[in-house]
Amino acid sequence: MARGGQVGLARVAVVVRAGAAPLWWLGVFAAGIGVLVPGLTGRRIGVLAGAALLVVATAVVAWARRRRYTALAGSAARAGRHDVLQDRGVTVRNWRRGHRWWLLLAFLAALGSAFAVPAAGGMLLAGCGAGLWLKSAWIGRREQSGDALLWVRVDWLAGNAGRPAGKAVKAYRSTGIAAGDAAPGGARRKTVAAV
Repeated sequence: MARGGQVGLARVAVVVRAGAAPLWWLGVFAAGIGVLVPGLTGRRIGVLAGAALLVVATAVVAWARRRRYTALAGSAARAGRHDVLQDRGVTVRNWRRGHRWWLLLAFLAALGSAFAVPAAGGMLLAGCGAGLWLKSAWIGRREQSGDALLWVRVDWLAGNAGRPAGKAVKAYRSTGIAAGDAAPGGARRKTVAAV
């Protein structure tokens, strides 16, 4: 599609952040249930292993593909006048709806792993959620320093399992910092109450 054509755009940071909350809370819930099961290794070893997995998963997810994000951000073209900016809520809902079965399977796997290593699977899941939150915060800092929000075409997301830095994504678009209804990093914009 030409640069001047109408394109649906979703915020990169919002897509990244969309999985953070469900992964974190499903992980915490699975770890809480997993602690109740003695497991093969015992609770103490399970919790210690889980803590290590949480730290490693957070770091790996937060740092994964940063070079790709940086390259796409560096070559971002300005969004066209007719491009349609997707609302934050729509982006989050679409991502979660598209990944609901994966989230369920990950939760069940975390619960099942408690019979071998209590709480470890849940803490691993929570670490993935924390890593996504840190990655979205990093994208937000880049957006603020560059004074531009980053957007990805919705059709490229759909053809790439919802990954904003996958192979199907050829380039990002950029807008001014005030565009859309999400703040840098993908969080909801804070509304100032009228006096």
